[in-house]
Amino acid sequence: MALNCAQRMGTLHKLIAGFMLTFLFASSSLWAHEMSMAELNMRELTKGDFIWSWGQSGNSGKPLEQDLTPVWPAGCVAQAQTLHCAAPGLVGNLAVTGVGKSYSAAMVRIAWLDGQTRVYTITAAQPTVRLYGAVNDERGSGEVIQAYTLLGIEHILTGFDHLLFVFSLLFLVGFNRRLVATITAFTAAHSLTLACSALGLLTLRSAPVEASIALSIILVVVESLRERETWARRWPAMVSFLFGLVHGLGFAGALKEIGLPENHLPVALLTFNLGVEIGQLLMVALAYGLTRWLSRYSWFARLRVPTLYAMGIIASYWTWLRIMAIVT
Repeated sequence: MALNCAQRMGTLHKLIAGFMLTFLFASSSLWAHEMSMAELNMRELTKGDFIWSWGQSGNSGKPLEQDLTPVWPAGCVAQAQTLHCAAPGLVGNLAVTGVGKSYSAAMVRIAWLDGQTRVYTITAAQPTVRLYGAVNDERGSGEVIQAYTLLGIEHILTGFDHLLFVFSLLFLVGFNRRLVATITAFTAAHSLTLACSALGLLTLRSAPVEASIALSIILVVVESLRERETWARRWPAMVSFLFGLVHGLGFAGALKEIGLPENHLPVALLTFNLGVEIGQLLMVALAYGLTRWLSRYSWFARLRVPTLYAMGIIASYWTWLRIMAIVT
């Protein structure tokens, strides 16, 4: 009986190790946790006449024309890279088919003849935006709230390094009263630096920020492995706040790629951050439910150390990649 139990544990550890190694090598294309953003840039040359082109902020490297197709407002006719719109001009619904497949979202940037610039975001959940021309941007706040909340949720759920840091905090603190203060401190810190960076008050290069995020995971994992009482164990909220400042800069980098609508900047900034928090709390709730369910089994407690080591290996791999991006 004991032998069978040991065999099952050995098989389980092998499965976990295999999963972690697979995740480690698969993550090489995800280490920067960038959202694959397509950019549709438009410039008005004369009244109703535009030139347009695609760009991208992700790393797919594929021609966007293969995956994305603009659906212009009624009265607008495209020919090659030019667009002509009859009176009243570029007014009506603009859509981009293919968003949500190879690309998370499409950012539409329109530079009008009078010097104004407007930015719109198209997602799979909000595939159409309403254009009102250069005179008025009458987008309702509801449209901006929906788009940027969903983008914030998507970013945290696909930001594996941010999630790994949150999970490392769960190992450090556990599911108790201190977890509320720890998560709250992390939220307050990354909200602060996200706002400062998005508003242009704080600017740092992306590569050092990404390397620091990976290092933050390693440091919390090491503290979680220590058996003795440490400063980090006594003051986990302070640790999460300090590292949260760095993670906020990472969120700001993603938000910079997406762009912010000038006329709704506070709403977009607030709702993107709200989306990040919703996604973060969803993952904490999922981890809590999974822990409660698996804690009924005696072998579950023995997975703590192997899991922490696996997390540390993954974070170390990310750190190495990101430091190489700085020096090369």
